[in-house]
Amino acid sequence: MTSTTRPAEASRIAAPDEGITLDELRLAARNHGMPLEALRYDLTPPGLHYLLIHYDIPYLDPARWRLGVDGHVERPLELDLDALHARERVELTVTLECAGNGRARLHPRPVSQPWLDEAVGTARWAGTPLAPLLAEAGVLDGAVDVVFTGHDHGLDRGVEQDYQRGLSLTDALDGDVLVAYEMNGAPLPPQHGAPVRLLVPGWYGMASVKWLRGISVLDHRFTGFQNETAYRIKHATDERGVPVTKINPRALVVPPGFPDFMTRRRVVAAGPVDLFGRAWSGRAPVTRVEVSTDAGRSWTEADLSPSAGRYAWRAWTHRWLADTLGDTELLVRATDELGAAQPVDQPWNTQGMANNMAQRVAVTVR
Repeated sequence: MTSTTRPAEASRIAAPDEGITLDELRLAARNHGMPLEALRYDLTPPGLHYLLIHYDIPYLDPARWRLGVDGHVERPLELDLDALHARERVELTVTLECAGNGRARLHPRPVSQPWLDEAVGTARWAGTPLAPLLAEAGVLDGAVDVVFTGHDHGLDRGVEQDYQRGLSLTDALDGDVLVAYEMNGAPLPPQHGAPVRLLVPGWYGMASVKWLRGISVLDHRFTGFQNETAYRIKHATDERGVPVTKINPRALVVPPGFPDFMTRRRVVAAGPVDLFGRAWSGRAPVTRVEVSTDAGRSWTEADLSPSAGRYAWRAWTHRWLADTLGDTELLVRATDELGAAQPVDQPWNTQGMANNMAQRVAVTVR
């Protein structure tokens, strides 16, 4: 269901001296990032995993839930939860990141969910592969896109809609795309899409539709709001831009020492400081993490731990000799196998999408 109550608007850019708005605070209170100290967990506990809910959390009865597979297919399907559980089961460890991660650090600031660096988490997801479901339905010649519809419903920039995302048929047939029903060995929690969600490894989180109710194969390109308006990288509001797809490389460090309550500035004792963090990329495996302990003037390569899986973050460590008293700034950045590296300066765009500029942590050595 889609109707327009007023013309869709481009996302708004905050004035140079404009603080966080009440609307943004409401979003920040409903959604949450992962506390950076939770980088210590190989698998993020569900309550600490980042969360972005576009509208409301639907209240769904698992016993009555059904998933339809229809559209440009020979044999439309309707499956209940038992039918999904009876199919092939696959488990994957996947790092998910919100496409808007880091948005609140941009200048000027796109006005939306005000993420800093914490919109990320890694879980062990279980479900059944999507490709065999589509094969059973019998995708007809001429199929172009596959659309995934959730039970969540609302308005976005004046457009009333069920949350929907489309993938090309090629991307949908990737063998690692799951129709998922478990997170870290337990049924999906309500906030993470119970009873069933889509999981698209390597892509920003907007592709992994929660509270899944329908899969439709199209013989034409999908032009829904979330694909064509909401998740695009634009450098001017009047351009069409390019779609947000796979996750850019990023590294994060567990802030060392202890924090000031209000500013979150860290305090460490002079001497050796062991730094720990995680790095990931949806495009290719991470091959290097670099650390700067002098606000970006110099960089040192960190030690990487063995990979935990193609789609999972990778741990790294570095020993910092904090022998200069006073204030400094830590930065970390990752590079993947394709040579893509995190920028230190902001990669600005009008909606603050796919921004992966290097993390900065203010530290006082005493």
